[in-house]
Amino acid sequence: MILFNRRTLTGGSLALLGVLLVAVLVIGNVVLRGARIDLTGNHQYTLAQGTKNILSGIDEPINLYFYYSDRATQDIPLLRNYSVRVRELLDEMAAKSGGKLHLNVIDPLPFSEDEDRASGFGLQALPVGASGESVFFGLAGTNSTDGQSVIPFFQPDKEVFLEYDIAKLVHSLVVGKKPVVGVLAGLNVASGFDPATRQMRDGWAFYQELGDLFDLRQLNPAATTTIDAEIGTLLLIHPKGYNDDLSYAIDQFVMRGGRLVVFVDPYAERDDSGNDPENPQAAMFAKRDSDLPALFKAWGIDYDPTMVVLDSANALPVQTQPNAPPTRHLAILGLGKNSLSQDEISTAQLESINFSTAGQFKLADGSALKLVPFVQSSGDAMLYEAEQLKFMPDPEQLYERFVATKEHYVIAGRLEGKLKTAFPTRSDEGHLSESNGAANIVLVADTDVLSDRLWVQVQNFFGQKLMNSFANNGDLIINIVDNLAGSADLIGIRGRAASARPFTTVEAIKRQADQRFRQKEQELQKQLADTEQKLNDLQQGKSAENATILTPEQQAELTRFRDDKVRIRKDLRQVRRQLDADIESLGSKLKLVNIGLMPVLLTIGALALLWWRRRERVKA
Repeated sequence: MILFNRRTLTGGSLALLGVLLVAVLVIGNVVLRGARIDLTGNHQYTLAQGTKNILSGIDEPINLYFYYSDRATQDIPLLRNYSVRVRELLDEMAAKSGGKLHLNVIDPLPFSEDEDRASGFGLQALPVGASGESVFFGLAGTNSTDGQSVIPFFQPDKEVFLEYDIAKLVHSLVVGKKPVVGVLAGLNVASGFDPATRQMRDGWAFYQELGDLFDLRQLNPAATTTIDAEIGTLLLIHPKGYNDDLSYAIDQFVMRGGRLVVFVDPYAERDDSGNDPENPQAAMFAKRDSDLPALFKAWGIDYDPTMVVLDSANALPVQTQPNAPPTRHLAILGLGKNSLSQDEISTAQLESINFSTAGQFKLADGSALKLVPFVQSSGDAMLYEAEQLKFMPDPEQLYERFVATKEHYVIAGRLEGKLKTAFPTRSDEGHLSESNGAANIVLVADTDVLSDRLWVQVQNFFGQKLMNSFANNGDLIINIVDNLAGSADLIGIRGRAASARPFTTVEAIKRQADQRFRQKEQELQKQLADTEQKLNDLQQGKSAENATILTPEQQAELTRFRDDKVRIRKDLRQVRRQLDADIESLGSKLKLVNIGLMPVLLTIGALALLWWRRRERVKA
């Protein structure tokens, strides 16, 4: 009989694990050659169905040129790791294209023809190398008709949209022409003749940028009764007083699958309604709101054109008088990342968007649709009557009436779902009573977000117009239209990209610790304010010559405050240490699962597959 002690058992266990590891490697190399298992929750490493559809629709060969400076990134692990992910995705797409997608991987050397060609494509060489050399990390594509499309540089922080960006590039080469975008505008956003000044006026900056990317078709609201079938995306900017025929045309456009972007406003500052040189007061009392009452009601959208969102947390400073200090205006908002959805491709990479006198959307009671917000106010907000703003020259007065409701108001969002027509009694030829598939409508409760003054400075430089943006308003508009103007397959890929999940447990731990941290911080600030108030109270009544001399009471207050400050800072450090400890503990558990459990499961699976194959051979 053999006796096993603890040392023998431990050694035997290690040997067994070693054998199992070797078995996994051998079996995986022989039995599972070329196989891959995607264990991510959202199947990040499996091509989306939309991507597969785009690849299957390639009629003529498309050449992809992946420029990656391998030698120059030897000491940049972030780019090297991400390049593996990019290369794997490109290889997968090429393999699924049926030979129609040709991938060329190029490491351009300095001063080489490859470098010249990369620059000719418009790829960006960034000086991020260890010794300052430029690094290429982008993709160029060409089709049989000399069409080109590029991704200038793959940004690691945009990995969640990687498949979408590459699929969009391929799709643009398959289609080969600019998407047609119709524009119904109640504001003078396009260039043209201005009767008031008798001069040509420039178009708004956002409109000029859209014109570089899309085939814009300007429609006349007074004469439009149908939307041409060639138009795939329609922009409604400040709709006012639309008649039934125009509203019906928009309704049927959406019913047959058209994509729609709607900009309405409770108070459009660029609305020149009522402007009369002979009657300056007329503009003051003119209505500057816009609405789509019939369509919004049918879609289950609750929008009040008389109410404006005030937001104390995001109010921007404005100067009301030439020599007066700036005052934060509760109706003029600068919304940053905390207010922009990171799950929406149109806003995920944006830093700030400026709005002025914006409204809000919400679903009506009983609506079967889904409103996905991607721009919201803070909780420190309220609704206020737009009419009152006309007669309020001093924005400080808004603070006197401000009472936060703790509600996050939706300023922009995506409306999704099956729609029914707003005109069920009409029987025109080709009438559709419900939408063909799920509708895709973007709603924005502000038109001032489009105006130059809120996001860009336009300068004339030797006949060339230079745009210097200080906010991401233009990017938002382009992202929205670019996303909608793509195919349904691209929209599906966008939806999956937006479903990327964070480490929810880690984030929960962080939120709890941060909450404790903020509570302590608020306590410190309150104590500071209380102490200063007490010092001020003690100081009152003293003579000017003795004002700088501390009384025993003042000295005692200062000593107590210093002691409290030290104690609270100690507590804050303890909270942070506990946060790190919680995250470290969670990380250890995750490592145990990934390093210990997964190999065991894979080993069992591989052995089972090998046993099954041997059994099938024996039967044969």
